[in-house]
Amino acid sequence: MDRADIVHDNFLRRVAAGDLPTGRAPQGPLSPDQARIAYRAACLSRALDRQARVMQRAGQGFYTIGSSGHEGMAAVALGLRAGDMALLHYRDAAFQIARALTVPGQDPVWDMLLSFAASSDDPISGGRHKVLGSRALMIPPQTSTIASHLPKAVGAAYSLGLMRKHRPEHAIMDPESVVMCSFGDASLNHSTAQGALNAAGWAAWQGAPLPLLFVCEDNGIGISTKSPPGWVEAVLRARPGLAYHAADGLDLYDTYAVTKAVADTIRRTKKPAILHLRTVRLYGHAGADVPTTYLPRAEVESDEANDPLLHAVRLLDQAGVMTPDQALSLYQSANDEVVRRAEEAILRPRLHTAAQVMASITPPSRLRAPRNGPSPEARVEAFGNDVKAMADPQPMSRLINWALTDLMLDRPETVLMGEDVGRKGGVYGVTQKLQARFGSQRVIDTLLDEQSILGLAIGMGQNGFVPIPEIQFLAYLHNAEDQIRGEAATLPFFSNGQFTNPMVLRIAGLGYQKGFGGHFHNDNSLSVLRDIPGLIVACPSRGDEAVLMLRECARLAAEEQRVVVFVEPIALYPARDLHAPGDGLWMQTYPAPGQRLTFGEVGVDGDSTELAIVTYGNGVMLSHQARKILMAEGVSCRIIDLRWISPLPEAALLAAVQGARRILVVDECRRSGNLSEAVMTLLAGHPSLIRVTAEDSFIATGPAYAATLPSASQIAKAALQLFSPDNR
Repeated sequence: MDRADIVHDNFLRRVAAGDLPTGRAPQGPLSPDQARIAYRAACLSRALDRQARVMQRAGQGFYTIGSSGHEGMAAVALGLRAGDMALLHYRDAAFQIARALTVPGQDPVWDMLLSFAASSDDPISGGRHKVLGSRALMIPPQTSTIASHLPKAVGAAYSLGLMRKHRPEHAIMDPESVVMCSFGDASLNHSTAQGALNAAGWAAWQGAPLPLLFVCEDNGIGISTKSPPGWVEAVLRARPGLAYHAADGLDLYDTYAVTKAVADTIRRTKKPAILHLRTVRLYGHAGADVPTTYLPRAEVESDEANDPLLHAVRLLDQAGVMTPDQALSLYQSANDEVVRRAEEAILRPRLHTAAQVMASITPPSRLRAPRNGPSPEARVEAFGNDVKAMADPQPMSRLINWALTDLMLDRPETVLMGEDVGRKGGVYGVTQKLQARFGSQRVIDTLLDEQSILGLAIGMGQNGFVPIPEIQFLAYLHNAEDQIRGEAATLPFFSNGQFTNPMVLRIAGLGYQKGFGGHFHNDNSLSVLRDIPGLIVACPSRGDEAVLMLRECARLAAEEQRVVVFVEPIALYPARDLHAPGDGLWMQTYPAPGQRLTFGEVGVDGDSTELAIVTYGNGVMLSHQARKILMAEGVSCRIIDLRWISPLPEAALLAAVQGARRILVVDECRRSGNLSEAVMTLLAGHPSLIRVTAEDSFIATGPAYAATLPSASQIAKAALQLFSPDNR
């Protein structure tokens, strides 16, 4: 017999017989009306859990991870304000229902049934996934709650403090809000949870405003692995900077009282806190999970005897809110309502085509108030003596610095963050002077944790800021890539464009650093970024184009709400010369404010019909050096700079190679799994086409740093092969 049916039958039998569990009497400020809301939310949540299993068995539902045992989250919802952002654990249906019951015009039962049925009418995901979430209830959907949403909760809370001085045009939260983030006791052990808790405590320790409530829902088990007794409390209590509080999630009155007191304190002090909530897990992890296969039956039955709905009936009776008979009637009516409305929900339309599924990968555009840009006086004040240097050619690093300065001058919601970006000005000096120009609140020196850096940006982006986070080296992104893949890029997709987290992620990367750092600092693989739907990846090759592209990336984030990765070739930061020391041919002057390169626009240098070299990043400089070798052999070429790595600008590339009798693709990344494979596929019909790539190898430290990477001579040699008799 399904444990869900056993728990249901037990409830009916025990309430009818007056066989209720013992516990302390109801205490605290929960009003009778609030108690009724909490109990109704709990009953509806329980009924939905049971109906999800019925729908799944009939092939009409597609999700069976339930919230049974965690109904105390209804009281947590009532202890917060309806406008407080809530990033929810997947067992928090009672939270969303309780909040919905306090907001006019909401129909949580219908919304959740549509979600179970994967109907395109589902108001949060449009049928793409069963997620808790609601724009009207300020609940962004979480696609994975194995702690991956905790870093962005820190970012969202941090944004509330910053918006007091720099309110974004498109802010969605009130500065007096609190951010609530809930997660399970098993997720506490995930490195992402540990990093987020550490980041919150680290910021609070230094006095940064951070109105954030972590709620750890402790049912003592993660699927089949139990949490050691006392472990969760010991870990949570040990967190410096985070006040620890505990409540009994089986007791609606206690849970509400503690939540309300803690939330009020957070709202007043702007300091983060943890609520450790005792819960039980009923039914097992999900529909197919049978807990008695890995737990003693007596233990399973003990949790079932502690059913929070049974405790709620006792508490409401003792408080004089409703009798057990009335509570039983409400429970049965909730079940009847859910069953009846499920029959309608399964008839609602579903997604069928790829276009329908993909419609929300790209978020909607938004209008921004027109601005004339910073005044000449403001620019002079910010740039100081740098204004005079703008007429002279400069290396890429300095031009990017000036571009960031202009972007921050133009829009107060533009915020930089990353390790060493402030006081030090970055490892390579790219962000020098920016903290002095704009202050430590807008140029944020973060702790050394890439997950926290990206989480800070995601959370701030959700609240209308335009974050420009920096990952110090491309290899370091791998510590935190799920924050981009599983969180940032999926939020518009799973919220049907209702929630977004735009940003421009700057990453110093690629190879050719002479003898420095090996593969930890010279990482020549972009494949992890190129396969993320909706993500834009850009890579400049010259300083002036870096400025123009960075401006376009900032526009894409601010106006089109896109997540953009701007890969800056480290080896080109200081590059001055092209062919000979002192020639200065790889420096450019700073483009005038307002100029930018259009997304998808490729660069074409030359009009030769003999040969087209298609490349990007460091490959552009190498191809120019190879061109000199080729010219000595009587061969002319055009050089095509892709600039936009993902999505590949296919139409622009096809137009750029038009008329070229030979094509050479130069890819500084590894041969397998990188950009040149896509380019070769696109151009596969061309009769004379080859590629030069890096080897499938990590990069060595020392004199062999470039041994596995393409060189100018290799490019020239490959190009000349295209002119051999076999290729004519």
